[in-house]
Amino acid sequence: MGQFWYSSGIALLKCPATYSCNRIERLIWLNYKKTLGTIVIKRKLYIYSSFGVKAEEERNRAYEEKMKAAWFLAALLSAGLAAFPAMAAQGWAQENSSWVYYDSNGNKVYNEWKKGADGQWRYLNGEGYMAVNAWADSDYYVDSNGIMVTDKWLKTTSDGGEEEWYYFGSSGKTIDDTWKKINDKWYHFDGNGRMETGWILDDMYYTGDDGVMRTGWQKLYPPDNYEEDSNKVIPGAEGGTLDYGEDGQYWYYFGTNGKKYVPSDGNDNGDYGTRKIDGIYYCFDDDGILQMGWKNVRGSSDSIKDYMYFGSDGKAKIGWYSIEPPEDLEGYDGDVEWFYFANNGKPKAADSDHLTTQDLTKISGKTYLFNKRGNPVYGLKKVYIGSGDSNWTAFYFGTKTQSCVQRGKMKVEEDDGNKTDFYFSENGRGYTGVKDNYLYYKGKLQKATDGQKYVCYKIDSSNYVVNSSGKVMKNSTVKTSDGVKFKTSSSGSLSTADDDNDVSSYFTEPEEPNCTED
Repeated sequence: MGQFWYSSGIALLKCPATYSCNRIERLIWLNYKKTLGTIVIKRKLYIYSSFGVKAEEERNRAYEEKMKAAWFLAALLSAGLAAFPAMAAQGWAQENSSWVYYDSNGNKVYNEWKKGADGQWRYLNGEGYMAVNAWADSDYYVDSNGIMVTDKWLKTTSDGGEEEWYYFGSSGKTIDDTWKKINDKWYHFDGNGRMETGWILDDMYYTGDDGVMRTGWQKLYPPDNYEEDSNKVIPGAEGGTLDYGEDGQYWYYFGTNGKKYVPSDGNDNGDYGTRKIDGIYYCFDDDGILQMGWKNVRGSSDSIKDYMYFGSDGKAKIGWYSIEPPEDLEGYDGDVEWFYFANNGKPKAADSDHLTTQDLTKISGKTYLFNKRGNPVYGLKKVYIGSGDSNWTAFYFGTKTQSCVQRGKMKVEEDDGNKTDFYFSENGRGYTGVKDNYLYYKGKLQKATDGQKYVCYKIDSSNYVVNSSGKVMKNSTVKTSDGVKFKTSSSGSLSTADDDNDVSSYFTEPEEPNCTED
């Protein structure tokens, strides 16, 4: 008996020479279009599917269909042989070992899509034959069975012998000139539908050899059009965790959207920009390459506040560091200076040489004052209270190794080299007024000098009589070097003088601390 075959979705019976098949049997098989069914031929039941698998061994399962198939055969036979030519006029037919399709008028179809008995789309080429393993209708592809490829990858070989990957969507058309998420991974396809690899889209994205869009940290060779810039130093010189080595690769960072980080358009300088990644600031140049060392990240070039410092691992420095200042900034005394970087990576620094109490910074319980170069000041310094120019006092920040606010009574070297007694309050300000029976002005001890025994200093609206040690004379009658008797109150202020002169004539302005702005 004949065998059940499948070719390009068309079910048919092949009759070997050793068996005889009559014309009716052939016509039945050639025109029966159901995807899955049964039929009885010569008292044998056959079951077939779109894959054309002979299923004689499934007779027991299909026995219940026997009567249905027998009825179908009887109905066809009762119709007579004259019906078969009409049935064969439209549909698929085999011709020259290929498949063709005839329309209702009996004309062969060219350059059109048609469905097979299995419901799958197939393409009739310019010669009218069903295309196999070929591009169809420009943006589609059919497999070895002529079936349109959908929702799957396909690898082809270009005329130059290069492998090219395409992806066909649910409609069968290639995905082109866009991103496509496939199995939770992003791919980009060019205008011709080819999957792209390497640097793409103006070198803002990177896809691996597998075409998958890269995110996060990536060590890569730069784009072909990259021009080396010796001013853009990269991590690795000190063997940091992002060590570059000698292979010419650089570190880049790509966001969750796949776009590499470069300075934003709002950056006035345009050369460098920062990005906070996992709580840490990093710096990237306008090519997206990770940087190290001092970098101007805010556009200006005359202020340390526009700079940040990045270590050999690319991370912005936080806390105290003793390092060389930026080469393009002036005003530094030594090769190495102390800097303090806040949690945002910005160095602490004043806006100008006009230091104010607003510039004071508390770090780990100690108070510091940073000048406009970003260095902590030390020694005796003039510090303005608030933003005004007239109200100021002295602060003492200790030696260079201390560089923080000092408090209490101590001897301090002034700018003229003389050491003088000072008193600084708990907030570090030079004390003004009477402390422990001694008079201070802006922290400096006030006392009679130049051979005088007593001097009356006027401070604000009050006056005080002090001796050569700076002690305030309270409830006392004392005689000056000129022989004039001063009588003082309980607060130490001058109340009367025995020469009948106005006591205000004896008032003397206090001596200011000999200190300057930084």
